[in-house]
Amino acid sequence: MGNYHDFVNNIMTLIDDEQCSEYVCIANAHMLVEAYKHEDFADIVNNSAITTPDGMPLTWELRSLYNIKQKRVAGMDLLPDLLTEAAKHKKSVFFYGGTGDILVKTKDYISKNYPGIPHVGIYSPPYPITEDEEEDVVKIINSSNPGLVFVALGCPKQEKWMASMKGKINAVMIGVGGALPVLVGLQKRAPKWMQKAGLEWFFRFLQEPVRLWKRYLTTNSMFIYLVVREKLFRRK
Repeated sequence: MGNYHDFVNNIMTLIDDEQCSEYVCIANAHMLVEAYKHEDFADIVNNSAITTPDGMPLTWELRSLYNIKQKRVAGMDLLPDLLTEAAKHKKSVFFYGGTGDILVKTKDYISKNYPGIPHVGIYSPPYPITEDEEEDVVKIINSSNPGLVFVALGCPKQEKWMASMKGKINAVMIGVGGALPVLVGLQKRAPKWMQKAGLEWFFRFLQEPVRLWKRYLTTNSMFIYLVVREKLFRRK
């Protein structure tokens, strides 16, 4: 818990240790529901070095249920701010996941907007990926000596991958999911009023209805159910 800048500073503090091999989870309602449904995934989230409250509904329920006044720490804000810090401190970065086209655009975007970053590594993994290919990925990433590895595989795949790479990749890994296409301008971010109203998910849905309708229908319904159940339980 803490304010937004505390989270940024804490992540950058992890990077100061060159032997650090940790991961950061950026939690929203989808991640909470996945953790509820799968105990092994809950362990992954709980064992992260840092977990940030991404979704506005999470911050609302932290206050409503537990009287914890926590502001949102969104991945779409963290990604550009951490790149700014990486440029300031001359730290290389690596992007794992996403299509080749997005990663090429990402590398070009960062070279233009964050010239202080000494090196930007990119890798679009095949699917499925073999154990030998995974070992090659570890070597590729470590050889570029990144401070931050941004992972764009989507939840829960990216969190599972980061957990499996802890102790292998010498960097701080962060699951950024849908923040990457927004960063490079392939998608728009919701206007401020929608962000504050907790409707950023709806804005994303309007941009990708075919891909997201089923996930949001099941996830949002389950999240509401869990919140109502917890409130009833606490009243008893």
